[in-house]
Amino acid sequence: MEKHSAKHLIIGGGIIGCSIAYHLTHRGEKDVVLLERAGLTEGATWHAAGLVGQLRSSRNTTRMLQKSVAMYDRLQNEDGLQFDWKKTGSLRLAATRDRLLEAKRLATMARSFDLEMQIISPAEAKALFPLIDTTGLEGAAFIPSDGHVDPASLCQAIAGAARRQGADIRQHVEVTDFKVTDGRVRSVITSKGTWEAGTVILATGMWSRELGAKLGIRVPACAVEHQYIVTESTGEEIGHYPTLRDPERLVYYKPDVGGRLVVGGYEDNTVPFGDPAIAGQFVRQLLPENLDRFLPLAERAGQVTPILNDVGIRQVINGPIPYSADGDFVMGWQPGFDNLMLATGFLYGIAAGGGAGEMIAEWVVDGAPSLDLWPLDVRRFGPHHGTRAFMYPRAVEHYAHHYKMRYPGQEHETIRQLRLSPLYDRLKAAGAVFGSKNGWERPLWFAPDGIAPVDQLDFLDPGWKRYAAGEHKAVRERAALIDQTSFAKFDILGAGTLSALQRLCVSNMDKPKGAIIYTQMCNDAGGIEADVTFIRLGPDHFRMITGSGFGVHDSDWLARNLPDDVHVVDVTSGYAVLNLVGPLSRTVLKAASESDVSNAAIPFSSAREIIIGAAPVLAARIGYVGEMGYELHIPTEYAAHVYDTLWKVGRPHGIANVGYRAIEGLRMEKGYVYWSGDVSPDYTPIEAGLGFRVHLKSKGDFKGRKVLEAQRRDGPTRKLCTFISDDHLPLTGGEAILMGEAVVSLATSVGFGYMVGKTILRGYLDAAHWNSTEFTLEVFGDRHPITQVEGPVYDPENKKLKA
Repeated sequence: MEKHSAKHLIIGGGIIGCSIAYHLTHRGEKDVVLLERAGLTEGATWHAAGLVGQLRSSRNTTRMLQKSVAMYDRLQNEDGLQFDWKKTGSLRLAATRDRLLEAKRLATMARSFDLEMQIISPAEAKALFPLIDTTGLEGAAFIPSDGHVDPASLCQAIAGAARRQGADIRQHVEVTDFKVTDGRVRSVITSKGTWEAGTVILATGMWSRELGAKLGIRVPACAVEHQYIVTESTGEEIGHYPTLRDPERLVYYKPDVGGRLVVGGYEDNTVPFGDPAIAGQFVRQLLPENLDRFLPLAERAGQVTPILNDVGIRQVINGPIPYSADGDFVMGWQPGFDNLMLATGFLYGIAAGGGAGEMIAEWVVDGAPSLDLWPLDVRRFGPHHGTRAFMYPRAVEHYAHHYKMRYPGQEHETIRQLRLSPLYDRLKAAGAVFGSKNGWERPLWFAPDGIAPVDQLDFLDPGWKRYAAGEHKAVRERAALIDQTSFAKFDILGAGTLSALQRLCVSNMDKPKGAIIYTQMCNDAGGIEADVTFIRLGPDHFRMITGSGFGVHDSDWLARNLPDDVHVVDVTSGYAVLNLVGPLSRTVLKAASESDVSNAAIPFSSAREIIIGAAPVLAARIGYVGEMGYELHIPTEYAAHVYDTLWKVGRPHGIANVGYRAIEGLRMEKGYVYWSGDVSPDYTPIEAGLGFRVHLKSKGDFKGRKVLEAQRRDGPTRKLCTFISDDHLPLTGGEAILMGEAVVSLATSVGFGYMVGKTILRGYLDAAHWNSTEFTLEVFGDRHPITQVEGPVYDPENKKLKA
């Protein structure tokens, strides 16, 4: 069999693969090869609707999509390529009060993301898209820089530009297998020979799961059926119309040639595609139309644009579109491999294609993208996400909710009760309202007797807040139990463990056995790759504790940077974690334990083996709510016994169950940060106010040290700042922070401090604004004054924490 080689081998010739080839060669990379099993665009690209919208719930995802628009502008305007890119804007209708609130929330988020989005009247919306019926409309949102494009011609244009830059694009070459040894793809076997490559990039859309199986991985990406229609001519000149979305009626529109409209939507119970496998070659094929399933969407569309009730249907398109286990992209280095990059699961690949290709090229060449893309990172998934039993039902649910109203904090409904704490039944009986995180059922809040344990959601005044307030006060005034079993926990062992962690962590890790070390692990640019806690269990034995959703990410970061003689063992399932916290927590623990639990025996930031009831427990004096307390690491089989023992002795002291919603306000009062919000690879520990964890004097070289040394010497140019308001504002995060009319930051974290009686939020400010006083916060389009304050607003001297 013929042998070939490439520096970068891209598999998949849709818009994502072609864009990656373009951006790699645009950066000057040589020996870039793309293999396509059929012809370019012949997967899902050719039948995509072609809407190009930019606003997403994450700032950096939005920035990535803005890069797509910038690329399409450049290719059409500077390079003169023809692909029918029309930058006519996008219109989003608000047919109810809550939809208008949703639009206003999106508008202030867009403002903080530096994307222009206007809230306009029904009459102004009709002026932009005269075919709509404004009856009952509350308003609309308009983004002028959005547009629409012909997907196939765009993809061909990008491929042509990549070829001119030196990319070798080969069509009708099917990948049939891989050879993998020691976590590296050694060769790619195809229908026309075998390839060896430095980097293998899987941009294979709906085929990614099947190719992943040949690599021994479960890629959390699949496909579902999606239908849209092309109407006969409306008799109107509509080429200058914006794209249109009416989320209340679940439909979207794109102007088409000849006065025609493309109309699609997202109905309940779409059909999974390719389960259990994609049959045959499936090249440039459509699926049988299902007008019965489309009929409810057509009826709603007729309400939005009555002309649809009069014009005929020219064509029905039913094609499979890529999807993922959480409805967003799957990008990044695959854990367990050192040369396999994923770029798949792109529901809106046409809108994302240009920017995603640029980010993947940076990831491959530079080791990381210039934007932190955690919301899209493959490492956000656990092993269950790629299973058929989880992925398909969850994808169908996400699809159905693509336009449906989703209130802040709304949880998924499918594939629940997957990962259960040993305390699940007890907490459920106590009124717990559960949410799901990485498959774990976690109590959000507890419904008192007489209140149905059903989540109470709203944009302005969600009912759950009054109950979270009571839980908040229980932590601050009495004693509380918080089930945090879902923490990801890893033991790091081996002869080189200490020296390896010294090179990775910003803090001095050479502490005595039993020491607790809160620290960050940074990249070479000083950005925070992980915000974690270690407990030293022995000379060459540490336990790392991190968030429920960060375990794959943080353990992968460790694995990629540790020597071969240091091992990372996932012990998450072996230990339940119960946080006993509050000013009376030691009183409760003393009554439950035969061990010495005094402050002298277990001082703050230390861990000791104790007995609770009859159970052996590792009691760690640390927590995430800023009150005296203990994280109790309990062998799983003893967890129920420990909970029952603590609850029994705690009842005279008013002990309470507390959920995760209360934790947000508690940690905001105390100034604790959250990775992926307040801190991320975009920010350094010194910028985030964590400079006290950076130990430059007591240890040698470590990853990111040069950057942090320079920031410590010269001072940072931006820092994470805290703001307060006396009003109880309905915040969800991402709100714009302004000085005058200028956006100077966005809210990275928000919460209400029930003990201090203030709304608390955080955001990064450039040095020029540190001493300013006139700040406002935009919330649902309204401005509210906020005040910048220094340090934690609760217990700034840590007296309660260290009592």
